[in-house]
Amino acid sequence: MKFATTLALAVASISGAFAQDTLILGFNAGASDDKGNAKSQADFEKEFKTAKSLQGAPGNFNTIRLYSNIQWQTTDTPISAFAAAVATNTKLLLGVWASGTDNIDNELKALSSAVQEHGTRLTDLIVGLSVGSEDLYRDSEAGRRAKAGVGNSAEAIVRFIKATRQRLANTPLKSIKITHVDTWTAWVNGSNKAVIDEIDFLSVNAFPFYEAEHDNKIANAGALLSSAISATEGVAGGKDVWITETGWAYSGPSFGAAQATVENAGSYWQDVGCALFGKKNVFWYTLRDANPANEVKFAITKDLLTTARFNLTCPAGKSLPTTSSASNSSSSTGGKSTSTSNSGSPHSSSSSSNSNGTSQTPGKTTGAASSVSVHGTTMMLSVVFAVALWAM
Repeated sequence: MKFATTLALAVASISGAFAQDTLILGFNAGASDDKGNAKSQADFEKEFKTAKSLQGAPGNFNTIRLYSNIQWQTTDTPISAFAAAVATNTKLLLGVWASGTDNIDNELKALSSAVQEHGTRLTDLIVGLSVGSEDLYRDSEAGRRAKAGVGNSAEAIVRFIKATRQRLANTPLKSIKITHVDTWTAWVNGSNKAVIDEIDFLSVNAFPFYEAEHDNKIANAGALLSSAISATEGVAGGKDVWITETGWAYSGPSFGAAQATVENAGSYWQDVGCALFGKKNVFWYTLRDANPANEVKFAITKDLLTTARFNLTCPAGKSLPTTSSASNSSSSTGGKSTSTSNSGSPHSSSSSSNSNGTSQTPGKTTGAASSVSVHGTTMMLSVVFAVALWAM
């Protein structure tokens, strides 16, 4: 009995740890810094290393979501983040910029060049690819009303996804999982169902901070986010749903009842983030501010210090409120409801026609990353049985 009890407890503990390891924790990374300058490889490396070294972090933030494959302010040069990821062993959810353009040729050319240069050192780090980011929201009535910028249609996004699969069919990325990133209001819009049918998993950006049409004070943030996730899952047809952007502003103007303060940003991490980490694939917005035009600032660090603006340690037992997705009205933007909704992503006229974004595959690890996880589990189970035998 003593053996059985000890073994059960040990296996349960390791199963919980392994479940967290297979889920993604990451941050979004814009192509430019907060002054509008293109990030170098060194800039990306510092960012990636900080993400993995945050004091008090409730897990390993070892994955970065990109908005584009293209280096900022170039036509088709591979983004420096690729080399930085290889140098720091950082996983990537790729991004293809798909707004304001009728093709993604340069995005795919940049990705192809990077794969040729780095080979499996890069492809083994890629967890998925997102074709587009909030294009459907920006192309919607709500997006136009909010002056969120130029988007793209569902038809165009489907065409881009098919082109991506075709271009990657005979490459090391032929089995990559493809997604599209958008707001929950875009996902529940029936006119966008063709995009859902075409992708392997859904990715949602959700910011209670911007839902000014609701009572979006910090105390209600968990319920609003829970509703957004539920609404997205309700139309996903059983496909996985990733949270690709969420966070709370620490500085800037208020939106409705939402106030941008360090205290509220910390509360959102503790009450909402900690309810998601280890349960969903999550990319936090953000580690480092990247868009100088956005007055609202979300970065959890100052100058990429490993000590964040607020306590990152998660209390035990956090969970989101159970709420009906019907409690949100379709008038809500669900995402960032201003023209800066793509903060950190390339959206100037010179680059938006060329940059496409790849997103990461929910819950999936590929190549070497998968091997490491399996090897680690084998080692842990060996320890478990050793401990159990000792307990006899």
